[in-house]
Amino acid sequence: MKALTLKAPGGLENISLSEINDPGKPGPGQIRVAIGASSLNFHDLLVADGSISTEDGRILMSDGAGTVEAVGEGVTEFKIGDSVVSCFFPQWQAGPACHSVWGFANTPGDGIDGMAAQHVVRDATAFTLAPKGWSHTESATITTAGLTAWRALVSDGKVKPGDIILTLGTGGVSIAVIQIANMLGAQVIVTSSSDEKLERAKKLGATHGINYKTHTQWSEKVLELTHGKGADHIIEVGGPATLGQSIQSVRVGGHISLIGVLTGREGEVPTALLMGKQARLQGLVVGNRREQQNYVAALESNTVHPVIDKTFPFANLEEAFEYQTSGSHFGKICVEW
Repeated sequence: MKALTLKAPGGLENISLSEINDPGKPGPGQIRVAIGASSLNFHDLLVADGSISTEDGRILMSDGAGTVEAVGEGVTEFKIGDSVVSCFFPQWQAGPACHSVWGFANTPGDGIDGMAAQHVVRDATAFTLAPKGWSHTESATITTAGLTAWRALVSDGKVKPGDIILTLGTGGVSIAVIQIANMLGAQVIVTSSSDEKLERAKKLGATHGINYKTHTQWSEKVLELTHGKGADHIIEVGGPATLGQSIQSVRVGGHISLIGVLTGREGEVPTALLMGKQARLQGLVVGNRREQQNYVAALESNTVHPVIDKTFPFANLEEAFEYQTSGSHFGKICVEW
């Protein structure tokens, strides 16, 4: 079968469309899935470009959606023909984060082979059912970006109707934040360097948009829009270069979900301001299988579908990553067989 593999030490030019052995029949407790699609995330890019080292010949991509082809002995949750979507942390079934999810040793496309293959055989607990009526390409957006947004707002943030959420940028997580906020009756302020993207975000349901190039001190604009109080919840994707303004932007007693480090891995934190705001700053990496099941149930109860900016053939994964690095996308970038 075909798979997209990475030659060590990484680099987009070292991605190859390879012929590898078929995984065969599922064993007890396992399922065999024909993968139809995946979606690109910053983590996948870091593995592919060599920023995160991985084993030579690693099959790439964390996200995978497809159709169950066979079920092993003892599997009752799935049947042949079911549409399913993979889990980012297959070892994390439920409950709070614990030592077993430190690092990415069990994450597909990093510590173990990923979903950029035509067929995979995994434990049944490494997948959940996909939303009914969704394409595989749509479902592939759930594993990382969608679930991150869901956990930040619902599991950790406990967002209530009328809450004000600030989300940075218009990538896959931020677009999912807008859609989930709409489900929950919350308001969203979104930032971008593009007025066109801000208008598109408003059409999706964002309440306000802030161009961070026009308003370099965008935290002042957030305070203005919230009558000086600040946002209840902030989805912080930038890291060092944006965290200070996010702390400026949060209300007293508010919640900041640190879900990305797009601007670097280390930097200064205005600790006195954070303490004075009595805000909760929480690091967050995706979520567990139970949360994914809850997210899928919520999606099925609403009419929203993910925003997919562009879809590439799996064989053009290098080109898809190059498009991702351009930063011109709005929503998710996907690949499909």
